[in-house]
Amino acid sequence: MSGMNPAEFANIAQCERDFWWYRGMRAILFRLLDPYLSGREISRVLEAGCGTGFLSLLLEKERRWPVTAVDISGEGLRHARAMGVREPVQADVRHLPFGCGAFDLALSMDVLVHLPRGGECEAAREMARVLRPGGLVAVRAAALDLFRSRHSEFVSERQRFTRRRLCETFTAAGIRVARCTYANALLSPAALAKFRLWEPLLRPPVSSGVAPLAPWMDRLLHAPLAWEAAWIGAGRNFPAGQSLFLIGEKS
Repeated sequence: MSGMNPAEFANIAQCERDFWWYRGMRAILFRLLDPYLSGREISRVLEAGCGTGFLSLLLEKERRWPVTAVDISGEGLRHARAMGVREPVQADVRHLPFGCGAFDLALSMDVLVHLPRGGECEAAREMARVLRPGGLVAVRAAALDLFRSRHSEFVSERQRFTRRRLCETFTAAGIRVARCTYANALLSPAALAKFRLWEPLLRPPVSSGVAPLAPWMDRLLHAPLAWEAAWIGAGRNFPAGQSLFLIGEKS
């Protein structure tokens, strides 16, 4: 079975609301997505790979969108139910149990990376299938093999993407790519030093990188992502980074 290491769900549940990376990624997502929502009625939303369910609940609370939360992991769904997600669905994103055209918006955050190579094409086709014509898809994926780390190993990450490959995957599935950019770019030099120098030299154990930090450190790491959210929100892209965001529309 594909999916994230079940041990990571507890770490995410503990940190997802306030941790610098999650706050920054949400800000970037909404700055990217919001311009494409103008004039659209969003009445049915799918989160394909909901994890702990935090984002689904946030969208229901802040956007008033009815969200169907789906995950393959029983452990993820256990956390989602405990968090208050109503009737989450256990399913593989490559085989979604919904009819064609069932949703106005499909989101999938860091799910494709846990699929074996080729599985991302199946998942993209399924997300396109369950979208109505003109519906939107929003995807986040880990980028560039250069940034693989001990954390990547811990969470059972199977692949990372280039901008070209992610765009080609969704274009082939019938999605017109409206925007695709790298993100978490400004911290890339520090990440490279850690992942390519410090970790190979000291060989720390494989472990999660999601854990509470001192408030000052959390603010320090969040600042570059806040700046990136403003930059991306102004219509500018990054040529490289540790993550990729894609916004597309079903043809």
